[in-house]
Amino acid sequence: MRVLLVGGGGREHALALGLSRDPAVAALVAAPGNPGIAALAEVRPLDVSDPAAVAALAVEAHADLVVIGPEAPLVAGAADAVRAKGIAVFGPSAEAARLEGSKTFAKDVMTAAGVPTARAYTCADAVSTGRALDEFGAPYVVKNDGLAAGKGVVVTDDRAKALEHAGECGRVVVEEYLDGPEVSLFVVTDGDAAVPLLPAQDFKRVGDGDTGPNTGGMGAYAPLPWAPPGLVDDVMRDVVHPTLAEMRRRGTPFAGLLYVGLAITAAGPRVIEFNARFGDPETQVVLALLETPLAGLLHAAATGTLAEHPPLRWRDGSAVTVVVAAEGYPAAPRTGDVITGADAPGVIHAGTTRRAADGALLSAGGRVLCGTATGRDLAAARDAAYQVVRGIGLAGSHHRTDIAAAAIEGRISIPG
Repeated sequence: MRVLLVGGGGREHALALGLSRDPAVAALVAAPGNPGIAALAEVRPLDVSDPAAVAALAVEAHADLVVIGPEAPLVAGAADAVRAKGIAVFGPSAEAARLEGSKTFAKDVMTAAGVPTARAYTCADAVSTGRALDEFGAPYVVKNDGLAAGKGVVVTDDRAKALEHAGECGRVVVEEYLDGPEVSLFVVTDGDAAVPLLPAQDFKRVGDGDTGPNTGGMGAYAPLPWAPPGLVDDVMRDVVHPTLAEMRRRGTPFAGLLYVGLAITAAGPRVIEFNARFGDPETQVVLALLETPLAGLLHAAATGTLAEHPPLRWRDGSAVTVVVAAEGYPAAPRTGDVITGADAPGVIHAGTTRRAADGALLSAGGRVLCGTATGRDLAAARDAAYQVVRGIGLAGSHHRTDIAAAAIEGRISIPG
């Protein structure tokens, strides 16, 4: 099987690692890739926002399967363009990707499907936003209605900050706050059949103790030792299958990766958001534990044969990833700094580039690298991940020091 992987971040490096381990993959092409992915695949230049360019590269690369990593090309219709060429693609259509591209659309689908979620209003001006904030009260939750690279959400007790964020975004969804620990559940689906992966938890705030602004994610771990028994079965029954059925009813079936972001409240799991692709950095830990060949699984979803795929196999133990971020992230990340230690096992590249003059590895984004490791249990995986991080050199960089600590220490509790 020849596979084209679209994207160039940490999620795509984790996908490349999984795909390259699959004996069915005879050739792996990545576009635009990154220096870490270049050690595993042939990298090609690509404007991922151009669906026609994605499809043309799929044809040129003689791809049997295209895996689209980021959300922007999915929302733009890259999967549609590839399918129009007769090539199998893992990723939803543009219409189905609206589950991520529009918070309002996702809420409409959830309401129609009877999916448990937070009450919400879509607002486009300060008056309606203020009314919604006052109805729900603090903590205030304001979400950019469109794509915002994981940083379009503000959760604050400060009403003025909530209004300010809404004004910056324009059209927003204001929600009631859902109290309880958060869970990320990835579900591989061909539109009918659906297969859940291991639940994970990520850390969205930039600082220890969940302080500071939201980011694209500062670390993650899997599995969840504190998760309620039957959590995944409950979410599949109450959230995933009703949502897929509603998308089929609308004539826009969702095939690809449905990311279900959940809060585990006193009343049970409630959906915070849907995404239309693998999450970053949760992909790094979930795929590190997946024993089933990845390309075969994604190809089954892309070709409508997922119901025939064997049950998934998982490695024993746990996985942890810790994000190393550039100085100034998330507000104004500094780029162009030299990186050392990034060739060590367990380092996943998220925002790196090579200097043309001498090949030196440089920072090229806010989230630069991830230190990822597995272990016999969560404590061992955490220790190993931080050992990887300690070997990375990047001037001014920062990372959270408490990834997975609360879970190890038994400090995560479900309200009620």
